[in-house]
Amino acid sequence: MKNKQPKFVKKATLIWSILIALLVGGGIAYTVAYFQTRTIVSQAQATSASMQKIEAVYNNIQTNYYKSVSASKVTNGAIKGMISALDDPFSEYMDKSEATSLNNQISSSFSGIGAEVQKSGQYIKIISPIKGTPAKKAGLLPGDVITAVNGKSIAGKTITQAVNLMRGKIGTKVTLTIKRGGKSFKQTLTRAKIPVSTVNTKLVDKKIGYIQITSVSERTASELKAALKKLDKKGATAYVLDVRDNPGGLMDQALKMASMFLKNGKTIMRVQTKNGQQQIYKAGKKYDGGYKVTKPVAVLMNGGSASAAEIFAAALHQSADAPLIGTQSYGKGTVQTVSDFTDKSEMKITIAKWLTPNGDWINKKGLTPTYKADYPKYAYLQLINTKKTYQLGDVSSEVKTLQKELTALGYFSGKTNGYFGKTTQTAVQNYQKKAGLTITGKADAKTVVNLETKVQAKVAQNDRALAKAESLLSK
Repeated sequence: MKNKQPKFVKKATLIWSILIALLVGGGIAYTVAYFQTRTIVSQAQATSASMQKIEAVYNNIQTNYYKSVSASKVTNGAIKGMISALDDPFSEYMDKSEATSLNNQISSSFSGIGAEVQKSGQYIKIISPIKGTPAKKAGLLPGDVITAVNGKSIAGKTITQAVNLMRGKIGTKVTLTIKRGGKSFKQTLTRAKIPVSTVNTKLVDKKIGYIQITSVSERTASELKAALKKLDKKGATAYVLDVRDNPGGLMDQALKMASMFLKNGKTIMRVQTKNGQQQIYKAGKKYDGGYKVTKPVAVLMNGGSASAAEIFAAALHQSADAPLIGTQSYGKGTVQTVSDFTDKSEMKITIAKWLTPNGDWINKKGLTPTYKADYPKYAYLQLINTKKTYQLGDVSSEVKTLQKELTALGYFSGKTNGYFGKTTQTAVQNYQKKAGLTITGKADAKTVVNLETKVQAKVAQNDRALAKAESLLSK
């Protein structure tokens, strides 16, 4: 078995050093060494007994099971069973095809729906939909639980198996069954190429550089550096770094990114193994190549900001005094390593905690914003099924969503109760007239798509977190 570099949800370029403390000093050293030796021997004996039991079960199956069974199938089942016993959503065994799929994801060379997921009980939970992807456009949210793909339950499947079901050729459709709170609904998405570029920029308020980082993959640090230089030439005097809905990625990239904004010697993060020992990562030329940003910055985050995105945000906040603006982040505070087997299968296993510069473990808690600010509630409305036309007399949750969207745009002031009555019909007619659509009073696919496009545009115009950042950086 060949050990590869660790993965932080995805792969991270990091070589772990196991530091062994040597105890010296008379009888104390002898006594400690004696008990340590006994412990090691005891552990070895326990391991040997366990392996003998596993071997006995394997031999029994091969010898006595009533029909032939593939040796690799039994072996893979045993390995997956051991990993499953850890009850850790980030530890996983992947066969050759599954490992290839994950490696493609790391290099951003894949097509699918565009959502970072983790195991949640028997099903799969969305950590974050990636901006500009089918998952984001369909209104999927962090915390949504995927229970079925194309009508087939994914209960008991690994993350990779479930993800492979969701992936497919660009342009093909996949239907997910989503559980959100106490409700369950189906959402059909059209698979697309997931964006390779992870950094987007623009100049806001004429002098503030806005940089959106959608994920943290192999080229993100270099993309960020290029974006900063580009905005510098345009006269940016401060930066807003947006990691909202950023599901994270490579730890080595997070180190490089954070180091650009920190003075040399400042702590970026800490990694703590199970024996309590910590490895401290500090800003310096080895990470940023000597490139430093000295202008004021603010970081935007939300519940979809996870893993490497949280490392980046925490480092800038605690070691460079950058304000965090938005909502509580996801809270993914563990580090994984990946081991290769000769048959090209891989085992991903959690090996350590990562801590913020101040030593905080944010796992399942997340980072708390300095200033709480969020999109308006209508930003989180589920997309309406465009396969149906909604008209007078209809009653459904989608009509209720339609009413909320019309309310957001100022066309509806009645009760959003899901009943398509005369008031709703009039609101639809008024919207259609204003939008230059055929006035029917029915919400057909063309009307719904047009309406939702307008709602999303209003969401962008009412970005309270960005407005707060601009206010702080303009002072």
